[in-house]
Amino acid sequence: MTPAGELLAAEIWRNGPIPFRRFMDVALYHPEYGYYRRVRDPFGKRGDFFTAEQIQPVFGILMAARIRELYREMGEPREFTVVEVGAGRGEMAEAFAAWNYVAVDIDLGAMPENFTGVVFSNEFFDALPVDAAVYQNGAFHEQRVAMADGVFRWHTGEVVGANADRYLRRYYLPPEEGRWYEVNLEAVAWLERMAAALTKGYVLSVDYGFTRAESVRFPAGTLMGYRRHTAREDVLSDAGLRDITAHVNFTALQESGAACGFTTVRFETLAQTLLAAGEPDQFAAALGAGGAAEELRRRMQLKTLLFGMGETFRVLLQKKTEGREGGEHRREKP
Repeated sequence: MTPAGELLAAEIWRNGPIPFRRFMDVALYHPEYGYYRRVRDPFGKRGDFFTAEQIQPVFGILMAARIRELYREMGEPREFTVVEVGAGRGEMAEAFAAWNYVAVDIDLGAMPENFTGVVFSNEFFDALPVDAAVYQNGAFHEQRVAMADGVFRWHTGEVVGANADRYLRRYYLPPEEGRWYEVNLEAVAWLERMAAALTKGYVLSVDYGFTRAESVRFPAGTLMGYRRHTAREDVLSDAGLRDITAHVNFTALQESGAACGFTTVRFETLAQTLLAAGEPDQFAAALGAGGAAEELRRRMQLKTLLFGMGETFRVLLQKKTEGREGGEHRREKP
């Protein structure tokens, strides 16, 4: 058993089955044994997966171009800050160097106070710890993690709490017997945090997921584990050695964002965002002028972004207007 698995197993033996959110939190973010906190780099060819941020410099150049449009629409304020949440290795720092750049991660760094600018994230919300639930006998029941025969097993627990029930009924289609769901109250908490810190500006989120209407496509939920570029539905094995994700519920981001004072400006595919960002100069900046070999490399990056990721990933742009106070959104304590 992995070191993270041993910690989780000991907790289960002491306290009984644990919420999946707790399992995911330890497996990904334990300071010593968590997947994202270990010395080994999980990204890239030798890691377990790619993200758009590894498709550099093209992704950074085009996202900077999109943010530059927002900067100009705001009248080019002197104190303009780009805060990247889920910054990881800081691969966007160079692209956003024209502005004050602040890197924030789930448990690293702090959101600046009362700033004007943009909160940017790429594959941040999908990696937040979530609760799992199954609809049985007319109610949502929490799916916890237990131990049996020395391995982690799913355990159907009691009916979920009031906030989780409200989330599931508000942001999904009417429930169906036997279907699995995820509850991402952490995403709501992060939107509230962004709204409290951002005086005026935008939240620009790049991720993959679904809307309320599209949730019908996932009767078994969306939890997925990744290791060595292979996706597996088994998310309970190899704790700390495997990435765990849950698709983003964009309806939840939009509607809970509205309660925080955000207005949805655009919701589109990543390809649409990148095409609009590169259109003014016909992608000249993104393709660069470093010779034929470099141009070919960047063209391949652009192709991967537009066709490999462009239709799978979505971009949600939300606006916070100065003077608008965020609303309250009740949630359960972690």
